[in-house]
Order: sequence, then structure tokens, then C-alpha cells
Amino acid sequence: MLQKITVIGGGNVGATCAQRAAEKELADVVLVDVVEGMPQGKGLDLCEAAPIEKHDARVVGANDFKPTAGSDVIIVTAGIARKPGMSRDDLIKTNAGIVDSVVKAAAKESPEAVFIIVSNPLDAMCHVALKACGFPPQRVIGMAGVLDSARFRYFIAEALDVSVENCHAFVLGGHGDTMVPLPRLSNVSGVPLPELLPADKIAQLCQRTAQGGAEIVSLLKTGSAFYAPASAAVEMAEAVLKDKKKVLPCAAYLTGQYGYNDLFIGVPVKLGQGGVLDVLEIKLTAEEKAALDKSADAVRGLVKVLGELGF
Repeated sequence: MLQKITVIGGGNVGATCAQRAAEKELADVVLVDVVEGMPQGKGLDLCEAAPIEKHDARVVGANDFKPTAGSDVIIVTAGIARKPGMSRDDLIKTNAGIVDSVVKAAAKESPEAVFIIVSNPLDAMCHVALKACGFPPQRVIGMAGVLDSARFRYFIAEALDVSVENCHAFVLGGHGDTMVPLPRLSNVSGVPLPELLPADKIAQLCQRTAQGGAEIVSLLKTGSAFYAPASAAVEMAEAVLKDKKKVLPCAAYLTGQYGYNDLFIGVPVKLGQGGVLDVLEIKLTAEEKAALDKSADAVRGLVKVLGELGF
């Protein structure tokens, strides 16, 4: 393999990221975690599955960052997961310290890498990561919109009893209760969603999308979602590694787009080699823009808390 992905955090999300990336044969993978033996064991387990899954990607576990040197993409999943009744915002104090520490260590070993942040609260952790690594903003991206849009797409497919492959949707804004699904720009094989479902049903799907993570937390009781988040992060990594110039909704650092400055928030971006190649500005209705403003205000509130905590 000529390329390397580092996954920081060997829990459910991180280990599944390593599995997805290896089985797609995107790159060799280094799985890093502080728990001695855990990432090494998971890495060996995944390697032993390789003959059956028919790929030659190597997965190596490590407790330090030296083996990560020269990584092309670094996926950060480290941090505590949400528990029932806990909002993403409740995680900010603990996870900010973790993300700050691991990003600094990883950036030192891989100065040309692109960071994909998965740790919650997502948009706030992107700000922590950007400050910690000192990289250009286009090389720090948050995984949120891909996941939220996938949830929306699945709910649409379920409601209409059609293939998920035919369903296309965008979710903008912060990764939380204030996210902004865009039914007007969602479609099934080109047919606009509002022509297929009544407004009240669409509103229910939007609400379920915004609560998608919380719904899974409430069902699992002892953990949070990991299959879909991992798939979303790896789709982003693939776009970067293969320079696909793929348009995906991601948390990107804005410098005036949509009227926001110095803020990470979910918007459509073109992803390729080097990270965010362009931010696509969609013309929003007054109602959609008001919802996005509300979401941006929520992210600003978290950023303010970060400042008070010294991040």
C-alpha cells in the first residue's frame, strides 16, 4: 500500500473505521489507542480476516504515534461516547482535552495529513483540532453531514419503500438538534421529495433525522452509533485519498460563505486531495437560512465555551 490512514481511538467507531477502510483496500491502517494491547489485538484480528475478505491492506495497532508517521488521512474518533440523556454538548469538557492532545501528537508525525474529526460535539471539536494542529483550515474537516444525510436518506427510503440508492438528501448545519435537513433539495431519482410525501410526513422524517443519534443511544443504552458514523468517515477519507472531488456535506471552516466567518458548520463541499477544495453555496429560502443561522448560533455557543476552557 502506498497510502496510510491513521484512526485515533480503538473503540467501536474507530475499529469499524479501520475495518471499512481496510476492506475497501483504501490504504494501510494504523489504529491508535491508549489501552495497551487493545488496538494491537483488533488490528491482528482484522488482518486475519483479510484472506477471507480478499484484501491486502494491513492494520497495525499502536499505543503511541510513531507508527502513524506519514499518514495521508487521520480520522479522530477518540473521546467518551454519549450516554442516555446526555447531549453532545455535555461531552465538550472531556473531549476537548482528548482531541487537543491526540491531534497535536498526530500532526507532529504527519504534517501533510488531512484530519477528519468524528469526536463529539463535532463542530466544536473541529475548532479544537484546527488550533491544535496549526494546519490550513481546508485540511481539517468534520464528519457530520454525511452521516446525518445518510440517516435522512434511509428514512426517506423506508417511508417510500424504495431503494436507498435512489434517495438523495442534504443536511446542513451543526451536528446536533439544530441541524437543517433540506427536503426542498432532496429527491428520489430526481423526483423532488415534496412531490412524493405530504408536508407533515416530511416534517416527521426531518425530526427523526435530527434525533437520529439520540434514538440509537436510547436503544443501545450502553453506547452510541458506530456503524454509520464509521462508514461516513471512510467515505470522506476515500474522497481525499482518491482525489475524487466528491460533493459531500461536511463541517468545514467558513470564511464568509453563507455569511459566516471563522466557524465550522455543515455545508456542501468538494472533497479531494488536500481536503476541502471548494465550498458550494446553495441559495437558501428565508426559512432555511433562519434555521441555519440558529444552528450556527448553537455552534458559536460551544466555541465560546471552548474559549472559556482555554481551547
